Amino acid sequence: MAATPPEPSNTNAGRLIAGQFAIDLTRPMPGWGAGLDCFVATDTKGARAEHMALLVRRDAPLRAQAVNTLSAMPIDGILTPVAHGPAMGPGGVPEWFVVADVPPGQPLGGPHGPALTAWSEHDLLENLLRPVARALERLQARHATHRGIRPANLFRAGPGAKVTLGCAWAAPAASLQPAIFEPPYAAMCLPGGRGEGSIADDVYALGVTLLVLATGRMPMAGMDSAAIIRRKLEVGSFAALVGEERLGHGVGDLIRGMLAEDPEHRPPPALLADPAAARARRVAARPPPRAQRALQVGAIAATNLRLAALAIATAPREGAQLLRTGAVDQWLRRGLGDAATSTHLEDLVRKRAADLPGDEATADAVLATQAIAILDPLAPVCWGGLALFPDGLGGALAGTGAAGGTDEKLLGELVAAEAVGAWARARPERCDPVLLHAEAHQQRQLLRTRGPGGGTARLRYGLNPVLSCRSPLLGTALVVRLADLLPALEQEAAAAAREGAPIDTEIAAFLAARSDTNLIGELARLGAAETPAQAALVALRLLVWLQERQRIPALPNLAAWLGAPLAPLLDTWRNRPMRARLAEALAAQVKAGALSGMLDLVDDKVARDRDAGDAVDAARLVARIETELAGLAAAAGARAASAQGVGYEMVLGIGMTALTLSLIATLITGA
Repeated sequence: MAATPPEPSNTNAGRLIAGQFAIDLTRPMPGWGAGLDCFVATDTKGARAEHMALLVRRDAPLRAQAVNTLSAMPIDGILTPVAHGPAMGPGGVPEWFVVADVPPGQPLGGPHGPALTAWSEHDLLENLLRPVARALERLQARHATHRGIRPANLFRAGPGAKVTLGCAWAAPAASLQPAIFEPPYAAMCLPGGRGEGSIADDVYALGVTLLVLATGRMPMAGMDSAAIIRRKLEVGSFAALVGEERLGHGVGDLIRGMLAEDPEHRPPPALLADPAAARARRVAARPPPRAQRALQVGAIAATNLRLAALAIATAPREGAQLLRTGAVDQWLRRGLGDAATSTHLEDLVRKRAADLPGDEATADAVLATQAIAILDPLAPVCWGGLALFPDGLGGALAGTGAAGGTDEKLLGELVAAEAVGAWARARPERCDPVLLHAEAHQQRQLLRTRGPGGGTARLRYGLNPVLSCRSPLLGTALVVRLADLLPALEQEAAAAAREGAPIDTEIAAFLAARSDTNLIGELARLGAAETPAQAALVALRLLVWLQERQRIPALPNLAAWLGAPLAPLLDTWRNRPMRARLAEALAAQVKAGALSGMLDLVDDKVARDRDAGDAVDAARLVARIETELAGLAAAAGARAASAQGVGYEMVLGIGMTALTLSLIATLITGA
């Protein structure tokens, strides 16, 4: 009998997901969402009306590949996703949801489930182990994992019924799993950085679940995650979890095998489907060698190799110093008698000392990362106090919160140093070092891409195809697909007056990751823009590219946003009447919301060349006129001097003539 959701309501908030599923936010389903908020979803087209919709957190993207794979091919015994997409969420804010079938009953544990009670061995084997093992076997055949097995995410209709695995696709793999249900090498990672893992990790979580339901209690209760991880590494998972508890011989042997430290030693799902055969498959699990004297690194006193690796991962600077001074080597040789591991670490330290002078902090961080991989080949990539698996980098970046935060900075340093490649070279028997080195190099190149189209933001969007853009320019809009960007910017532009270009570093990185066209050159020019007007022009080019690609006819609010910062570009025109005509035409294009028309006006190279040529011609004409005027002025001076000389001579001549005439007259009179 299916669990009964809350009473129906006539409220239908938001658009249909996949054109089919309507979410009713007035009907929450607490406890059914595997740790996520969950609501009733109604199938408006199908015969089965009842579904549930899990709200995807914006900093924890869904597992897109797993969702798409399992939506197409449902698996018996698992609440398989049937659709995902945007709809209106709580508070009137759009959110992304994953729709799945309604569970057959209440969860087996957790705050919304019944109190834990001990199950019989028959119930454990027939109604829990067998059906879950078969479901995991089918998942493994599809190269997928569950990574969310725990009592609070297991459901059944009632006593004696078979259990159904809950959803685990609406968040990064294992990100919602408590540390107790995860192997220590996964539990020590950032929640979003645990990666897809392997089906052996699901077997481990199923083993812990068997233990919980076999005893009717939660082991290691009251301990925090760090203490749980340390205890498991100190004495082994089985000893740490079981403690003094007495288990039946059959169930105890099963759990011991499922909690093996090495994932390769855990029984595969196909074998677990036959519990008798699984019990017969015993792997000798020797306790890790223990040193008489502990190696103190930070707050951890390590007595074995794996605990020493955890200690260095927790305090990497102090750990690197102890490695360089030989303290770790001395502890390995004298405390554990492990000459082989000591030799490997000596080689690392020698190489570190022989490296050319450079960034000492980075060199120490790489040394610590490789040393951890040698001490514990099961450990994840550790850098600056953070830990993650290579395929968990995307989820880790998505979960770093505010851009530029400490974790994002450290993850950027990890990528820049190609730490994943260094980690892989230190444990080649556990991974494909060639492939991981190539991926690390490619990620470094993206990180170092010039302009706002690169950096950690570019990696974040590139590694998370269903992550919404985090630009503050978008407000609360949910922009997951490239087609969502222009409508969201248009809506935000209508809400309030905006200044500057409508493309910031987050939107630029989002464009670079989501576009199938190389926009790196244009984005680099955006980053190199020296004035707001230049930045606005580059942004206009990018937005016109989007508008033409998506065939959106008019964007008046976005055009008005761009109008003000583009206006100074008109001042560069020399022809004053032309400037006036362009200003009038630009205002008309802004009013019409025609981005391409605006671009034609402010970025018309032919017209600008003509204006520049006319300006040159005008300057030459002015220079020629000025030269001629100067020549005329010089000639006028010469003529004035010449006229003055002629006048003086004429006056002198007239004077001499008068004097001569006067003398003649005197002589005649005298005579």
